[in-house]
Amino acid sequence: MRFVWAVVAFVLAAVLIGAGIAQRTIFMGPSSEQTKVEVQEPAPFVLMDGEVLRSNPGAQTLLIRGDGDIFAAYGRTSDLEAWLADSDYNHVSVAKDGTFDVEHIAAPAAEDDGDGESTDEPVTHNPVGSDLWLDSFSETDALIADNMQLPDGMSVLIAYDGTQDAPDDIAISWPLDNSTPWAGPLMAAGGAVLLVGLILYVLGIRHQRRGRGPRRKGPGPLPVTEPIDVAALPPGERDALESSSGAASGPQTPDASDVEDAEIVDETKNPDAKTSLRSARTPRRRLRLIALPAIGLTALLASGCSADSWPQFEQATATPSPTPTVIAPENQKPPAVTEAQATRILQEISATLVDADTALDLDLAATRLDGPALIARTTEYALRTELPDTTPPTAIPTDKVEVVLPEATDRWPRTVLLLSKNTSDDTVPPVILTMTQQDPWSNYKVSNMAEMSADVALPEVAASWLGTSLVPEDSAFLSVPPADLATAFSDVVDKGEKSDSYGLFDDLSLNLAKSIRDSRQEVVQKLADNNASETSKATFQMAPTDDPPVAMTTLGSGAIVSVVVTDTEKVTPTVADAVIRFGENAQAKALTGVSESAKGIETTYSFQLFFAVPAQGSTEQIRLLAVHQDLVSAKVIK
Repeated sequence: MRFVWAVVAFVLAAVLIGAGIAQRTIFMGPSSEQTKVEVQEPAPFVLMDGEVLRSNPGAQTLLIRGDGDIFAAYGRTSDLEAWLADSDYNHVSVAKDGTFDVEHIAAPAAEDDGDGESTDEPVTHNPVGSDLWLDSFSETDALIADNMQLPDGMSVLIAYDGTQDAPDDIAISWPLDNSTPWAGPLMAAGGAVLLVGLILYVLGIRHQRRGRGPRRKGPGPLPVTEPIDVAALPPGERDALESSSGAASGPQTPDASDVEDAEIVDETKNPDAKTSLRSARTPRRRLRLIALPAIGLTALLASGCSADSWPQFEQATATPSPTPTVIAPENQKPPAVTEAQATRILQEISATLVDADTALDLDLAATRLDGPALIARTTEYALRTELPDTTPPTAIPTDKVEVVLPEATDRWPRTVLLLSKNTSDDTVPPVILTMTQQDPWSNYKVSNMAEMSADVALPEVAASWLGTSLVPEDSAFLSVPPADLATAFSDVVDKGEKSDSYGLFDDLSLNLAKSIRDSRQEVVQKLADNNASETSKATFQMAPTDDPPVAMTTLGSGAIVSVVVTDTEKVTPTVADAVIRFGENAQAKALTGVSESAKGIETTYSFQLFFAVPAQGSTEQIRLLAVHQDLVSAKVIK
């Protein structure tokens, strides 16, 4: 029966292992489902709703084939629609029956050019490099964007360069669950049954050997006989005896069983010990020789199975601890940028400015700078052209973007405040800046930028995913309206303690005002040292510029306000025949192109300032957060 059960075990093991292997091979289903988007009418762009990608569960993979550099990007649906407002494009959405609906949307009619005729030339926009996208991809001839998992409110834009028709070979793939959780257990069970069959087989062999038993012993020893005198025997008997003795004394070869019986008979002390030892040792050795490969086969089958071949049991998850909840106001608009998007934009701005500063390329700098920051770069490049030893501006640090405060809006222009630090060099101060995007087709440009002391702390601001709002220039909810802040600080610089606004500012602000007055006094003293005080005079005036302030609300009902003021210095002669010589002022010579003037020289310095302004009724003072000074012009008075 042991052999019968062994055969049954072998058959059952083969069935189990075969069933497990079949589940991972011939019976295994497809790993993904793919649907193609049919575009009938070509257009430069394809706008695909995020709902299309989410029409099936699982991570989405976008497959695009074409000829040339294929571009794809995703972002907020409202932003993409605004970017495509003046372009032809195909809009892919999900119909009520679950199929994909492709609608061709034509560009609006061209406006009259003023002569009563309209131009037929379509407006084209290159989507490559736009700051509007949350992320983008570009490949040649074939583009595969996997694991997209777009949330609600997101869409995908597909194009080449905006001038030629977008690729029309577009497919979407979703993963399918082709796991076989019983393949592993079946193969493991088959290996275990195979091992049981081998054990039964070996036990059957052992039982069969023991059934044979030891052979019986021969008759006991013959009685001792006397020697026979052969010579005394009659001749007939003597011949018969000699012939039988010769045959008996000839060579004889015992068979294996005789040797085995001899070994058994020789065990005089324990006749059964030898039999037990031989009958047990051989089956155990065979068992080891057969069982070890069986165990190895089972382990190999089990280890070759992936996690999809085994049942997955839910693991207990830790109970999350409660965290403070931030409730967004009703009808809250989305933030202008995400934190990752803002970091990427700042890195691109910094890299562009490094290239522009190296090549003294003002046009390149103008692609990322605007307002006071661009004016400062213009003068900087002019000075470095005439004075090559002039130290170039320090690059904007991008190692750690510590604060991202975007404006929460779905309109343009959009403003973002950033605070960035250099973690590898402690000598580089943190930089705070504001950047603005004027329209959907423009990139962000930095308008105000200043260095902040390491010991200065920003007021608490909203999270980047929530965003904030801009404060109107004439807001009465701040201790000083943003439109009046630059004027108030300028008055403190010019009048000092006599200014009505002197008590509104903190010590750091007052120290800056004093340092400006001290620098003015140095100019006056230098005229006196050169015996020119009787023939010339110096006048100073600080005033706000025409650049509007940028004010963004903080969590304490206050605001971070950026303003720009200029300090104008005029040195003019007081007698008719006097001449103002520039002397060792190399910057004045480089910017004016002359070394003296009969009517004087006017030098203008720009101060980009960031203040933390408290709410109306607060006892806190206005705190200076950051300051940056530039020489913006030097010209001869005519």
